[in-house]
Amino acid sequence: MGKPNEELDDALYAKVLALSEEGNRLIEEDDNLPAALDAYGEALALLPPPIERWDASLWLLIALGDSHFLLGQYDQAYDFLARAMRCPDALGTPFIHLRLGEIQFERGNLDKAADELARAYMGDGPEIFDTEDPKYLTFLRTRMRGI
Repeated sequence: MGKPNEELDDALYAKVLALSEEGNRLIEEDDNLPAALDAYGEALALLPPPIERWDASLWLLIALGDSHFLLGQYDQAYDFLARAMRCPDALGTPFIHLRLGEIQFERGNLDKAADELARAYMGDGPEIFDTEDPKYLTFLRTRMRGI
């Protein structure tokens, strides 16, 4: 998780964090992605607009995007991750680039997929692909030399 934004009220941050942790628990213990999406969405809805200014929005948007990706809901996943890219400290986050690349791959946008996957690889190395379907790294190897 991120640290609380200095401007976000402590009580509100505590609520957001509790809902986020509940979403994480629902995935880790119950493998219940739909319920986790509800918890993350409820937490995100608590943030005052524009939500992209809050530190908490980054990890909530990533969690929502990741959950939709794992459900095979690529359009929704893309929308959340694209919003995450507008948050402070998002640019260059390897995991966001990994998921965006995987989404583009699944959508058939191979040039965009290669660009995003290369950013993930350059940011974290081949280890970022360790828990992913091997097809993504195999694809990237067709586009990048020496990996």
